[in-house]
Amino acid sequence: MTPRLAGLLPGELDEQQSEVYRAVTGGPRAVGPQAFALTDEEGRLRGPFNAMLLSPPVGLAVQAVGAAVRYESVLTDRVREMAVLVVAAHWGSVFEWEAHEAVGRTRGLTEPELDALRAGGLPDLPDPAERTALLATAALTRAGALSDREYYDAVAAWGERGLFELTTLVGYYALLALQLRVFAEEGPAAQAEHRDTPHTESGTP
Repeated sequence: MTPRLAGLLPGELDEQQSEVYRAVTGGPRAVGPQAFALTDEEGRLRGPFNAMLLSPPVGLAVQAVGAAVRYESVLTDRVREMAVLVVAAHWGSVFEWEAHEAVGRTRGLTEPELDALRAGGLPDLPDPAERTALLATAALTRAGALSDREYYDAVAAWGERGLFELTTLVGYYALLALQLRVFAEEGPAAQAEHRDTPHTESGTP
């Protein structure tokens, strides 16, 4: 996977780009233990964050949506990370998968759960609220809509706010996966190669 878009060193950024850089590297994503690296060894933004520098006004807004979905949502950590992995598997996004597999492990996802999600399925979840959220996520990624039953089940489990945040999460990570396909040439072929590669516990994609 060869990125089409060259990374920029921190010293090469203009003021607007630097604002995006600071928001990504100095915001809530940078607090506490890091499951995956936001920058490379020389400080260049990695993955979808690099592309956000192309349009600082849009990039700043997009990263803010991602921060809100991850850190200000009523969804639990486990549900959030499993939902991200459903989207990553659907889109074949290696970066999203590796980053959130690492985060998911720190949030209590088990190896059988990760194996099921990696294969494009859903894990056997005893918690009905978790199961409802994942069924809704799968429907959203597959069909882009919910049936009446899926809608009302999700609202009963998570409230209208929770369902709104879940749909936002699915859309946000689908957006990032699309941009990774365009700017980093990610896709199903790259993920197929990733599935055949032994996994480690390093936590850094």
